[in-house]
Amino acid sequence: MSPNVFYTGAAPNQQAIPAVEYLMSEDGGSARRFFLLGTDYAYPRTTNKILRAFLHSKGVQDKDIEEVYTPFGYSDYQTIVANIKKFAAGGKTALVYTINGDSNFPFYKELANQGIKATDIPVVAFSIGEEELRGIDTKPLVSQLAAWNYFEFVDNAENKQFVADYRACAKAHNLPNAATVVINDPMEATWVGIHM
Repeated sequence: MSPNVFYTGAAPNQQAIPAVEYLMSEDGGSARRFFLLGTDYAYPRTTNKILRAFLHSKGVQDKDIEEVYTPFGYSDYQTIVANIKKFAAGGKTALVYTINGDSNFPFYKELANQGIKATDIPVVAFSIGEEELRGIDTKPLVSQLAAWNYFEFVDNAENKQFVADYRACAKAHNLPNAATVVINDPMEATWVGIHM
């Protein structure tokens, strides 16, 4: 609410709420139960507080919302994924995922190990993009979702120019992997912030 503060990333009403509305729609699987899994810090907790209020406004009761947080760097997801499967047995369930950092890899690996597919329990992630997906086997992730303001794969002239300009700038400044880096949402948001 300050005239001197600008946010260049997505606010929950621009990212989380539309994603959950999609999951609740027929096209998104008609979810009526939600497992909210996040890293234990301000962004996931705040997003999930907002989502819980939104879900209540849509008639979803607390018994149909499960909230779990893990520390940064957490990697033992066997029990949590088993609990997600158990919770999902109660009806159409979606997983809203706000895990950040290195924990993405073991989590998605455990989903695959326990045979969870998007047709069983759709996952929507708010902080994983194309670059992070390079490091894991994506076959088990087919049809899982991510909601960000920007993805490099968007196929239009403006985005192709943005990618070319970024790579040229990175090369000129001898940045690592300048020719191959995948440009992501935080990078695009930084560009917007600098130019603003």
